[in-house]
Amino acid sequence: MTETPPSLAPFAAAKADLRRAALARRDGLDPEARRLGAEALARSDALPPIAPGTVVAGYFPIRSEIDPRPLMRRLATAGARLALPVVGEDRVTMVFRDWREGDALEPASFGLSVPPARAGEVEPDVLLMPLAAFDGAGHRIGYGKGHYDRALDRLESRRPRLKIGLAFACQRVDGVPAEAHDRRLDLILTETGAITPRIPSSE
Repeated sequence: MTETPPSLAPFAAAKADLRRAALARRDGLDPEARRLGAEALARSDALPPIAPGTVVAGYFPIRSEIDPRPLMRRLATAGARLALPVVGEDRVTMVFRDWREGDALEPASFGLSVPPARAGEVEPDVLLMPLAAFDGAGHRIGYGKGHYDRALDRLESRRPRLKIGLAFACQRVDGVPAEAHDRRLDLILTETGAITPRIPSSE
């Protein structure tokens, strides 16, 4: 297991505290609120135009995550190509595989359901990203494994990607401790509306 360098330990500890609190709030939502939240995401008019053929990476929800599948269904109906994330056998590298509603999935690590290898890898143009917590500046706290960070390092070394965080409004925090490698979300969608990140003037 890789240890956190001493210089980064305060960031890690602060993020862990924010993560625990935000996930506790998310876990406390009732099933009807979750269902209505997923439907609200699917009706959002805040998404920028997504041309037919655009590859959109979604995800299948685990734990108490907001369900992106109604939104994914809407995008597919409009012509988007869908993909799902897959963590490799090294449990570090995350890639994306082609997926259409109704395609078979197989169980994988971290409780995920993923397309089989025969589905083929794709590079998403748009990423619908789960998260534990977020702030108004577009900083995101994930689950501490760094899968999306590493995937974005690889993808955005070639060109920018549209990064959209999906969450319940209760997961918002006043501020996320940002590190040099962190990439801001371009948009956050919640059941109460969309948040376009505002970069503080001091940055």
